Amino acid sequence: MKKVRVLYFAGVRDLVGIPDEELELPDETCNLDAFVRLLVAARPALDGRLGGVRFAVNETFAVGPDPVAPGDVIAVIPPVAGG
Repeated sequence: MKKVRVLYFAGVRDLVGIPDEELELPDETCNLDAFVRLLVAARPALDGRLGGVRFAVNETFAVGPDPVAPGDVIAVIPPVAGG
C-alpha cells in the first residue's frame, strides 16, 4: 500500500468535513483517474460533485493519466468565483 496526503479546499473541504487526510492507495492505483475513483469511494459526499474541480499533485496541476506516487500531496481545488 502507498500513502498520499490529500488537501481539501473551500467547498470540497465543507463537503468532506476535514481540511486534509492521508489515504492509502492500492498498488494498482498509479494515476489521477484511479485516485479520483478511490477518493469518491472513500468520501461518498464527493460523488457527482467533482465536475469542475481541479487537482494538483505536488503543487502542479494534474490531469487523469498523470501519475500518483507514494508520498505525493494531492490538492482538491474547487472552482473559484469572485467579483
